[in-house]
Amino acid sequence: MDNNINRYQAVIDASQVTTDDAAVQAAVDKILNEHYSENCTPEIYQFLLNCVDLTTLGTEDSESSVAKFVQRVNAFDEHYPQYKNVAAICVYSNFAAVVRSVLEVSDVNIAVCSACFPSSQAHIETKIAETALAVEDGTDEVDIVINVGYLRDGAYEELCDEISEIKNCMGGRHLKVILETGLLKTAEQIRLASILSMYAGADFIKTSTGKVYSGATLEAAYVMCQCIKEYYEKTGNVVGFKASGGIRSTADAVKYYTIVKEVLGEEWLTNERFRIGASSLANALFQSFTGTEEKPF
Repeated sequence: MDNNINRYQAVIDASQVTTDDAAVQAAVDKILNEHYSENCTPEIYQFLLNCVDLTTLGTEDSESSVAKFVQRVNAFDEHYPQYKNVAAICVYSNFAAVVRSVLEVSDVNIAVCSACFPSSQAHIETKIAETALAVEDGTDEVDIVINVGYLRDGAYEELCDEISEIKNCMGGRHLKVILETGLLKTAEQIRLASILSMYAGADFIKTSTGKVYSGATLEAAYVMCQCIKEYYEKTGNVVGFKASGGIRSTADAVKYYTIVKEVLGEEWLTNERFRIGASSLANALFQSFTGTEEKPF
């Protein structure tokens, strides 16, 4: 156990990603001041729509409401074949089978929030069982929340083992690990959570649940993207970035796009590496690039 702790600590200590919050704020401001306006184009708005994980995570969700939600995605493909659809539909894990049975669009993935989302407070056996059932029901991607309690206690081995065990039951599906950056708050804690999640096997790291704590921030996105870049340079492994929580306007989406583009480069400008989790954003983007007031989603 001591060797594992030392191994994780060595990786953390070797990171050159800044943990100075003022420096992060200054870097974000500089990027946006220099590059935001050049990304406000209809073509980028269309690209961003194709990066949206269209999300419904309500207490009142039901089989019928989720089915209607999916049907709007089907209808978009029928009514607007000239535009690319959203990247995925994101629901609670118990609705994966509903989405699978209703979804008719082949290039839209099914994503679920699993492993006792949004608190991540449960036995690991429960988390694995929930995730395995969602995989059996046809999900393509799984979003889970990092065990913040382990992070706070410095239990890095337990934290990483939990992520790895969940990943191992997924049969190759993509795992997105949510850091809950609104709870972590500082660049130092966000860097720590990013590094541990990636070394434990995350295919994406994601800002927030949007359920309990404050959602995504550009500063958190900057730190996470810097960690992804550093991890790629050290290991050759590609990890995606997902922003989620409170991203509702086209302007907000473009700001996250700008951070990803300037930190990670053009290679990350694909929905296999960049996602935005949202519910109302898809309609806002559609209106921005069509100049209409239509709300297809």
